[in-house]
Amino acid sequence: MNTKLTLKLDKDVIELAKAYAKEHQTSLSVLVEKYFRNLSGEREHSVATLTPLVQELSGIIDLPEDFDIDDTYTDYLIERYS
Repeated sequence: MNTKLTLKLDKDVIELAKAYAKEHQTSLSVLVEKYFRNLSGEREHSVATLTPLVQELSGIIDLPEDFDIDDTYTDYLIERYS
């Protein structure tokens, strides 16, 4: 059952949270609920949590739009094992 909760937060924090939620295609309610579940030790098994190192490394390689990882890997395997 969902219940309404009112929070008072700094305006800048709210704007940052809204931007984060939009970027990750989720809602503030979902973010807050996941945060509270995480605090209480209850974790969702279907969603993997990224380590700080993986988060830091995410997005550092800029690949072209038409890059096909499957073709590239196939070419690599053919070259390696031919």
